[in-house]
Amino acid sequence: MALRSSRWYSGNDRNSYIHRVWMRRGLPREAFEGGKPHIAIANTASDLTPCNSHLNEVAQSVMDGVWEAGGVPLNLPVVSLGETNVRPTAMLWRNLAAMATEEMLRANPIDGVVLLGGCDKTIPSLLMAAASVDLPAVVVPGGPMLTGHFRGAPLGCGTDVWRLSEEVRAGTLSREAFLESESSMIRSRGHCNTMGTASTMACMAEALGMTLPGTAGTPAPDSRLLERSHETGRLAVDLVNQGRRPSQVMTRGSFLNAIVTLAAVGGSTNAVVHLLAIAGRLGVDLSLDDFDRTGAGVPLLVDLQPAGKHLMDDLFRAGGLAAVLKEVEDLLDPEAITVTGRPLVEHLAGAEIWDESVIRRRSDPLQPDAGIAVLRGNLAPGGAVIKPAAASPELLRHRGRAVVFDSVEDVYARLDSPDLDVDETSVLVLRGCGPKGYPGMPEVGNLPLPAKLLAKGVRDMVRISDARMSGTAYGTVVLHTAPEAAAGGPLARVRTGDPIVLDVAARRLDVDVPDAELAAREPVMTGHARPARGWERLYVEHVTQADRGADLDFLTGSSGDHVGRESH
Repeated sequence: MALRSSRWYSGNDRNSYIHRVWMRRGLPREAFEGGKPHIAIANTASDLTPCNSHLNEVAQSVMDGVWEAGGVPLNLPVVSLGETNVRPTAMLWRNLAAMATEEMLRANPIDGVVLLGGCDKTIPSLLMAAASVDLPAVVVPGGPMLTGHFRGAPLGCGTDVWRLSEEVRAGTLSREAFLESESSMIRSRGHCNTMGTASTMACMAEALGMTLPGTAGTPAPDSRLLERSHETGRLAVDLVNQGRRPSQVMTRGSFLNAIVTLAAVGGSTNAVVHLLAIAGRLGVDLSLDDFDRTGAGVPLLVDLQPAGKHLMDDLFRAGGLAAVLKEVEDLLDPEAITVTGRPLVEHLAGAEIWDESVIRRRSDPLQPDAGIAVLRGNLAPGGAVIKPAAASPELLRHRGRAVVFDSVEDVYARLDSPDLDVDETSVLVLRGCGPKGYPGMPEVGNLPLPAKLLAKGVRDMVRISDARMSGTAYGTVVLHTAPEAAAGGPLARVRTGDPIVLDVAARRLDVDVPDAELAAREPVMTGHARPARGWERLYVEHVTQADRGADLDFLTGSSGDHVGRESH
């Protein structure tokens, strides 16, 4: 089989000479002439993406495995997005990171790629890129951090930030104690140790078949992650030799397996927009309704924050993702393969649960029906999502009076005012925070509760928005309402005082206002982004709605790996 890289390196003309000579910085002649696959390591290591800062070490183990298998490893730094630091939201650049990585994979003389990600948007962007260029590819998730402790209790990064900050606002925790916990929360390298978006997307990558089975969830400091990385380097060479591409691995059955996995682990709602975007790049027929049809009856088996109490290193020692999937094996597509070429279900044969307090048996689930619920109604004709596993059961059917905020800044300005007309039965509505409106669809949907209600002991309320929320967050929060307000969705016509009706069991989200009256109202368009230039303008003009994955409309569908013209 002729290697793709040979299109650059083979031959005796000026162009092939140029391609080889600048790469001859220690590489022997046989690296270019001996039929050795050239494997890029798409590396999102960055000091400004703290959850990925250890990936250079992981990359070295991958390189060792590539060399051992007869390949040539090549480090390829790609766009890295640090969820905790990037403003206004890392989601604004997920598509940019995917597009840039796709173009670099296509443009360079490589035969396959190992994708190194961890923090929330890095694994999705890498998978979107790999799907678009369709070169042999495999993911190594960077792994969660170890559990930190404060005053003898474990801390879940993200989840306990939301919890402790609300206790400060309620007056039950001093600001000094809150700040003291800061040095205890992040104990080691690695991404969030809750079942937030980073952990969720690592699990999704494995469920899709795109990791060496058994890798997702391995803690970042665990030496077994480096062992797995070495094995993955060897596997990358094998993928090239066998011609196995992402389009062969990530089929519709693989995406349905991911949806089952999402429910069983209590994963982040952000996985919905990421999986839809990845499927769109492949041309796989996946819709918002598939999440409800496939995931609705799946039990929650993992007792992990934010839906439970444990953390990711507990999940790993209790048997890991394979033990979870073994419990729901009958719900998985038996034909969906992994990068090994074998079906996912074949890799579950030896899986066992070692701690049933962390991974529940299917006969004793944490919750019987834990999948992401898709809501529709006159408030969300394009759909909205809610994570019942992280919500208050008594609020899943609720009628309340809307208290509307037109932007995040409006929330900050008015939420804690003693004059705000709000009580615990109210429904907090936030608009202007969708893909176009913010822009970028930030993680602000779990907006804080009014201070005067916190003081009364209220810890959850129904909240509705066109935004996202962190996978580490919790509460009865309706998200991704489509179409968003900035795209003319019904949220733009809701007024404070309107009755809002939420019925998760019936999959309904409605404003109890006559359709004619709602349609006649002038939409509120204040607070929406109107960028004049650069990426933000391109994004706002071309981003799709959340129910289609919030990708750019011109990036759906794969473009393949072909490059037709020479550079000199």
